[in-house]
Amino acid sequence: MGTVDNYLASLDPADREVIAHVFDVARETIPDLEQGTSYGMPALTYRGKALIAVMRTKKHIGVYPFSGLVPERIASALEGIEFDKGTIRFQPEDPLPDDTIRAIVEARRAEIDDPSLRKAARG
Repeated sequence: MGTVDNYLASLDPADREVIAHVFDVARETIPDLEQGTSYGMPALTYRGKALIAVMRTKKHIGVYPFSGLVPERIASALEGIEFDKGTIRFQPEDPLPDDTIRAIVEARRAEIDDPSLRKAARG
C-alpha cells in the first residue's frame, strides 16, 4: 500500500469514491505513475516529480497539480469550475469530468517533460 492508498483508506466512503476516481483517471492517462508525497500531501508522481494530489478540505475537494500555471493553461477545460493559481476546487456531488482530469494530468506531464513550460509567458 502506498501513500495515496493509505490516504484513500482514511476517507469516508463518499469522499473516497470521488477522490479515488480522480487518481484512477490520472493512472489511466499515464499508466506508470507512482505514489509519493509532495508538500505533505499524498500524490501521484511522474519521473520522480509530483504530478497531482487530491485532498478533502473542510469546504471542498482540492486538486493540486503542483503548478501555478496548469490551471491557467487549461482554463477552457475548467469552465464553470472554481480554480486559482495552483488549486482546482469542486464539490463531491459535482465531480470533475474525466476530460478535465485528463487535461490537468497531461498539462502537468508536459511541464515535467519540458521544464521550460514551467515559466510564465511574458507579454
